[in-house]
Amino acid sequence: MKLCRYLNSYNELRLGLVHDDETVADIGSAEHGRLASLLESDNLGARLKELSNQTLMAAPLTSVRLLAPIEKQEVWAAGVTYLRSKTARMEESDFSARAYDKVYEADRPELFFKSLPEKVVASGEAVGIREDAKWNVPEPELALIINSKGRIVGYTVGNDMSSRDIEGENLLYLPQAKVYDRSCSLGPWINVGATEAEARTWMIKLAIERGGQSVFSGETSVIQMKRKLSELADWLYRSQTFPNGAVLLTGTGLVPGDDFTLQANDKIRIEISGIGVLENHVVIV
Repeated sequence: MKLCRYLNSYNELRLGLVHDDETVADIGSAEHGRLASLLESDNLGARLKELSNQTLMAAPLTSVRLLAPIEKQEVWAAGVTYLRSKTARMEESDFSARAYDKVYEADRPELFFKSLPEKVVASGEAVGIREDAKWNVPEPELALIINSKGRIVGYTVGNDMSSRDIEGENLLYLPQAKVYDRSCSLGPWINVGATEAEARTWMIKLAIERGGQSVFSGETSVIQMKRKLSELADWLYRSQTFPNGAVLLTGTGLVPGDDFTLQANDKIRIEISGIGVLENHVVIV
């Protein structure tokens, strides 16, 4: 099932179930932390199935505005979980290349804070590139939706925007390379009910257009990720509490070449086969 947050034609904040990527069925108000509360359900899939069996108001997706499928959750990210990511980050930095090599092989993963929920942008909105950076890329990633108990309850599509020149200059600049206005995009909705085994079969595709022309395209599979999804979630929740749950970006296996950088007005399309499509355009922030 696909669970979303959206604004209806009356500009009311609602929760919905998406059918065939064409219509959305209203399952109630999204005010007052209802999404976080719903994600705490012991059997979320059964609860959503129960709601879907009711007579619900439905509307075409084209008539509503989808919002990022996040409410009060912090967004965190894992790095160097794919071989391609390790290679790219070693190439961008002479100073700290060995750190990326070591963390790829280590038991403990790289985890870092990415975004407050109010800074996350939705599909259809603008993602940002820093005005003081010269080498900017999108990072298409599978995002885990985790409840307060540390249980993975769903998946969405994520874009971990990155300034590669800033991170490459000095590893200590990682927060500036990763955390800034419009640096995180999530959407279009949450896939609820898929197992980790299913998620690891999904394909991730990235396409970037500039002036109506393709300037980059590529694909990878979640199966290429070195670490288990449950392992990443477990590490995130060690010595941490997330009363509203958390979203965890799981790293990228798709990185454009060293001669590529994003420009204002570029269009970024990220598709994960088991979830859907996240689309954003680029602005300078």
